[in-house]
Formats: sequence, structure tokens, C-alpha cells
Amino acid sequence: MWRDSFRLQIFCLLMAVLAVVVLVHNFFQLENLDDDTVSGSNWITENDVQHSLSQTNKTTRKPYCGYTQQTLSKREQEEQETLLAAIQWPNPPDNKIAFAQSSDPTRSDFVIVKPSRFFKVGDELEVLVRMKDFQGKPKRYGGDYLQARIHSPLLKAGATGRIVDCHNGLYKVFFTLLWPGEVKVSVSLVHPSEAIQVLLRLREERPDRVYFKSSFKSGRYSETTECNVCLPGDLPVCNFTDPYTGEPWFCYKPRKLSCASRISHAKGGYLKGLLTKEESLFFQSNVNIKRPILSSGPDSILVKPKAFTDVIAMNRAEDPTASPSGYYYEDQWRSRTHWIHNFNKSDDITECLQGKVIHLFGDSTIRQWFEYLTAFVPDLVEFNLRSPKNVGPFMSVDLKHNILLKFRCHGPPIRFSTVFSSELRYIANELNGIVGGRNTVIAITIWSHFSTFPVEVYIRRLRNIRRSVIQLLDRSPETLIVIRTANVQELGPEVSLFNSDWYSFQLDSVMRKMFSGIAVHFVDAWEMSVAHYLPHNLHPQEVIVKNQIDAFLSYVCPLQT
Repeated sequence: MWRDSFRLQIFCLLMAVLAVVVLVHNFFQLENLDDDTVSGSNWITENDVQHSLSQTNKTTRKPYCGYTQQTLSKREQEEQETLLAAIQWPNPPDNKIAFAQSSDPTRSDFVIVKPSRFFKVGDELEVLVRMKDFQGKPKRYGGDYLQARIHSPLLKAGATGRIVDCHNGLYKVFFTLLWPGEVKVSVSLVHPSEAIQVLLRLREERPDRVYFKSSFKSGRYSETTECNVCLPGDLPVCNFTDPYTGEPWFCYKPRKLSCASRISHAKGGYLKGLLTKEESLFFQSNVNIKRPILSSGPDSILVKPKAFTDVIAMNRAEDPTASPSGYYYEDQWRSRTHWIHNFNKSDDITECLQGKVIHLFGDSTIRQWFEYLTAFVPDLVEFNLRSPKNVGPFMSVDLKHNILLKFRCHGPPIRFSTVFSSELRYIANELNGIVGGRNTVIAITIWSHFSTFPVEVYIRRLRNIRRSVIQLLDRSPETLIVIRTANVQELGPEVSLFNSDWYSFQLDSVMRKMFSGIAVHFVDAWEMSVAHYLPHNLHPQEVIVKNQIDAFLSYVCPLQT
């Protein structure tokens, strides 16, 4: 009987071990399923035209990355798959294209379709771009990233174009003609398709190419360790994942100090030597980064005026997805989605903001709004919070007119200089703490600091923010929420690997889709930076910021029409 009992115990033990083995096997199967990138069969160009792709890439996710460990509902998973499919980019037919066979902007050209026809305001202008390689041979596949605009320098007028990739080395660009006079066409190659494949690889394989650090301190002893969304290796880590949003953040554990002794966060630096010698040829200033493509014929047309009533109707497009969303005329942005009032006097801004609390959340591009308003409105005085320069949080107050203006940077990853750990806040959590109401104004921008990470990291962040936005609007429907989009910037070989306009364009596309159908408003900083004659800059010059502020305040204080 004792032997029977012993055999039964052995049998139970073996079954338990077998169950554990099966459980572990199933766990790894599930994890491996999660580690696969969802591949889409379509991608969407700037004008939302879909194209089928014969090939899609699958990238194996590294298991230490926090974005692979998130649990998504069926609806969230479907949305993520749709978003990733929407920004899928076409591949060259061969992953190893020689530099001589890559896109050369100096040998490429564009032609205006029917340049001699009669054009009037409101018509559509079509331009055909023909890409060639450095041997002068026509390209036979697509995937180049282009930017295009029409402009009239004397009128200080400009607008962006809609670009369609024909996947055969040809690109069609469509412009809506929005003002009369001589209108010039400009097209530029931002990156050849071969460079885009390198940027894709870096985004998936090297999310650590910008690294961060935190300082830990106890008494007189301090240590500094590396931090990131993903930390490879088996070293012990401090888990600073946000308990409310689930946003992952890790630092290597100090050797002698506890994780609770962290006092600050800062940008650590940028990794070097990310490219092979062949890949580096695709990123050359004055060769194939933001280089103009010239016309092989006329590069301008003459546009005749239209009846005044027709122009009013054309300028006032009710569709919030109208393309272009607006245009410059006499250096003033004219939106086609809402009426814009030009706040040229500080008193006009004071009258608009009287009795209001304005929250600005995001990066340094929306900090420009805080700086502009504080400098332009005399009664709006910055209160010294003794915050680090350019980091914040910042606050300006107008006691006479009961105005409170606040700026706070978004949570990590943020490439600012030293930020106190206690001041690292996630936008979603901040929104949850706002009561809201008709005197509450919120503006958000979040994009640039996510360009080095797989898009899933950005989708997670936007999903949390969107959830908090919806909850805020549910409890306080009169709260005004404005989203500032991304903008283009100056690019060189190194900046392209971390902050390329192509990265920003992809993130901006995702953001617009995720917030469509929600009661928020957009300031289209993207088109406002592409359409302007000033050089591209991560921090646009004051005339562009002023136009962004006018668009923003026109939501706060809409014109009575």
C-alpha cells in the first residue's frame, strides 16, 4: 500500500511537470505570435490613395521590449493592424540596390501636365515626376519620399500638393489652385526609396539609437545608469512602468543604490556607426537629402481669378480632411477647414483668453506657443517655478484678466536636458486630473521624440491619450481640445537617422487617423511648414508660429459668421 501511494505521488509529480512544460510551451507560442509584426497589404500615400503591395516585411520583435508585452483587446489589435497596414511602405525589388542605381534628384525631373491650358482659381494642376538613377536610367519602382508645393514669392503665397506613387518610378502630384497670378511648382526628393529601407531597418532593429539616462542619489553618493523603453541583456533593471497607463520605462539598476533613489531623467546621447559604408551613400547632404527636382519644361503657370462668391465657397471647405487644409497668402495662413482670425494685437489675444486656463502639453514645438504668447501679451507674466531652462514646467499668469497659461513636457521618451523625476508626467494622467469646462483649453503635440521607436510604441501612447481625451469630453463636453500636428525640419545625414521627415510623416499619419471622428481640432503645422518659403526647421520661425497661434486661437474664439 505504501508502494502504491508512492507510485501515485510520483505519477502526480510527473503530470505536474508535464503540465508546466505544456504551459511554458504555450506561453512561448503566444509570445512568439505577439512578437511578429502584423504585416499589411496596403499603404496610403499623402492623398489616401491605396496601392496593393506584392510583398510585406515581417520583423521579429525582441522579447525585452515593453511594446511586445502589452495586452490588446480584439478591437485594439484590429486597429493597430489597420494603422500599420495604412503606413506600409513599398520595398525596392532587391534589398541590395547599388548606389548608382538609386534615385538621383539632379537627373530626375518633373513636367507640368498641359502647362499651356487656361487655369483659373479652383482648378486642379497635375504634375508628373520622373525619377532616374545616377546612371540616368529611369527608375522602375517607387518608394521615394517627396515633398511638393506651389508658391508665388511676390505674394508670399504657398500650398502643399497631394503626391501619388505610381510604383514604377513615376509620381503624380495634384495641386488645388487657390490664388490668382503666376504660380510656381517646386518638388524635392527628401529620401530615395533605398534610404527609406534603411530607416525602416533602424526603426525596427535599433530603437536604442537614442539612449537616455537617470541619476540616482542618496546622501553624497550618486550613480547614473542607462534608461529606455527597451533594455537588452540580463542586467538587473528598475521598472518605472507607469501604473496607470502601463507605459513601459526601464533603467539599469544602480550597483549600490535603490531604484527609489532616482532623481532625474535626461537624454544620454546618440549611437554612431549605425550604417554600413554602402548604406551611408544614401544619406548625403547636397546629393540625395532634401534636394530639388527641376522641371524639364515650364515650372510655372498663370492662374486667372475666379468670381468672388466662388472663391469664398472654395476657401471654406467643410470637410476637415480637405487637401490642402489651407494655404498662405500675404504670409497669412488661410485655413480651408475653419475661419481664421488674425490676432495681430495683444489686446485681441487678451480678450480671447480672458477667464481661461490654457494647458499646453508636449514637446518643444508646443513650448514655442507658450514662449510666443508670454512674450507677445504684456499682462501675461511668467511665474518663476525655478524649472530647468527649455524643460519646464512653465506657467504664466495674467491676474488682471484671470488668464493662466501652463506648459508641461510629455513623459519619456523625451530628449530634453535634465528633467526632475518628480516632473515626469504622462499626458493621459494629466488629462485625467483636469476638471474641464468651457473656460478650459488644452493643446497637445507629441511626435518628434518617438521617431526612433517602432510605431507600436507611439500607438500605445496615443491610445492612452485618446482614452483620457474621450473621458474628459464625456464629463466636460465644453472643454476645447486642440492637437498640433508634426512639422518638417532641416535634415542632414545624421539627423535623418533619428528625426527624418519620413519618420515624422508616418507618425503624423497615425495620429490623424487615431483622432479622427473625435471632437478635437487640428492645427496643421505640417502643411504650414511645408507650404512656407522659409527654410525647414524643427522649431519654425516666428512668422509660422504666429500663424499657428492664430489658427489655435480661432478655435478658442471662433468668428461669428
